[in-house]
Amino acid sequence: MTWTYCSSAQIIRKAGTNVNSTIAASSQAIADWEDMAEAVINTSTRKDWTAAYSGLGANFKVILSEAAACLAAMQLISYDMSGYTGKREAETMLDVLRDCAVRDIEVLKDEKNKEKMS
Repeated sequence: MTWTYCSSAQIIRKAGTNVNSTIAASSQAIADWEDMAEAVINTSTRKDWTAAYSGLGANFKVILSEAAACLAAMQLISYDMSGYTGKREAETMLDVLRDCAVRDIEVLKDEKNKEKMS
């Protein structure tokens, strides 16, 4: 399942320039969080997008990529917020990523969108 929806680079970019460099260099931690993000997306939307992924058009894959990168980046930021200019900066980034992930998952839940994408 790892790396179906997004890459580690996409996750790290979403986490921002002040992310802890040690955890950002941990390919296993990021892979685990990407796997978890895929599971959350598939479960929340009641569709196995991972199994259907190869049949999706390129434009539709982007929303899965964005949702997974946002969810995984939230874990990356939460791991260690000390590198950010302040707790408020990290919290704002988490809020933005959460809003993005929630919006994307809501779009993916819509049955009409599922039909169009599949």
